[in-house]
Amino acid sequence: MIKTMVTPILRQKIPFLCTFLCATLCLPTVSLAESSPSTHLPTTEIQSFVETFETIREGYVEVMSDQDILHKALKGMVSGLDPHSEYFTKSELVDFNELTSGNYAGIGVEVEIKDKRLTIVTPIDGTPAAQAGILPGDVIVKIDSTLTTDLGMQDIVTLMRGEVGTLISLDIERDGEVKHYELTRSLVEDDSVTSKWLEDSIAYFRISQFQSDSDKEFYSAIDAFKQEKAIKGVVLDLRNNPGGVLQSAVGVVDAFISKGRIVYTDGRHEISKSQFNATKTTTRLSGLPVVVLVNEGSASASEIVAGALQDHQKAVIMGTETFGKGSVQTVVPLSNGDAVKLTTALYYTPNGRSIQAQGVTPDLVVPQANLTFKKGQFFVKEAELKGHLGNGTGGKERTSVDVASDISELAKTDFQLFQAVTILKTLPKLMPK
Repeated sequence: MIKTMVTPILRQKIPFLCTFLCATLCLPTVSLAESSPSTHLPTTEIQSFVETFETIREGYVEVMSDQDILHKALKGMVSGLDPHSEYFTKSELVDFNELTSGNYAGIGVEVEIKDKRLTIVTPIDGTPAAQAGILPGDVIVKIDSTLTTDLGMQDIVTLMRGEVGTLISLDIERDGEVKHYELTRSLVEDDSVTSKWLEDSIAYFRISQFQSDSDKEFYSAIDAFKQEKAIKGVVLDLRNNPGGVLQSAVGVVDAFISKGRIVYTDGRHEISKSQFNATKTTTRLSGLPVVVLVNEGSASASEIVAGALQDHQKAVIMGTETFGKGSVQTVVPLSNGDAVKLTTALYYTPNGRSIQAQGVTPDLVVPQANLTFKKGQFFVKEAELKGHLGNGTGGKERTSVDVASDISELAKTDFQLFQAVTILKTLPKLMPK
């Protein structure tokens, strides 16, 4: 099931029906037509539409109702704009809004339609998809017995959602090969922030997605750590984070900076123009060395965090280039009860960079890698020579066994995180006294 999240942003007095698929940042529901100048309808093009409509109704091989033909026409018109815009019928809008509650069963993947291919942006931590080994960049070719070619996002939602415990089969293409997966739908866990201590009092925070209270979870984790001991460095892990609620992303950045712009959005209409600034009230990690881990599965709200901290020079961004999702969607209700989810704005980093279709380039490009060590490698240290002199200051002697054990297990299991820790251990030595 595609994970969706509510984005309550910008103007609290305006009602909204906003969610986003694949971390689509959304503005409140609003009537854009009211703020647009009246223009004459293109009568010639409308006549062509009517003729095409009548041709389909009278000549198509299967009988279709006028409503079905019209819905297909409207869906095609909106979905042809970009991968995130979509037309919802009344019933589809109900389903769409049900997903915002989070009370649904799925497999826990964020997806994007890219070049008409249903592509996985990221599997969500702890979900059936992640546990099965599904990876960012995988292409879903078939859901159960249905090919995904030319399916709309709402069709995909319908196919992938289901009851807890029910099975779903996926045919997934990876590196030119198709693999078959049988997964069991389950409820996606709500917890989005995990934390732990690393060596040398380095605090590690993993945010899997930005939910409505992720910033509060983040603050609580920081406060709990500070009660234990002083934090000397921070790793913020946003790898495979598909994004989420905009305010939560802003709140996370606010923990690192006390002033300045965090993100702004800009579009044709005033409702799509907004700006979010840092405050002093939630700043908790100012002045500490920070490494932010990102990869190709880091999208939307996670790119806002990485881009803001990069622009403010408050963190070293490490990993691989991010996904590049920088557009904002608004759900616009229609008079007949249907709705249009329309791309209405782009968001920008504090320095005015657009991430859309580009992504965030890390300060240090570090690909994920599996380290292999030479077997049977032999070397001798001075401390192992017979009759060697002791350390002049009484320091502990180190042998070849000690050196070998210093190659952290972390380097073998998560090379990028190992590199982040190495940087944080080194940075204080490079700072001016």
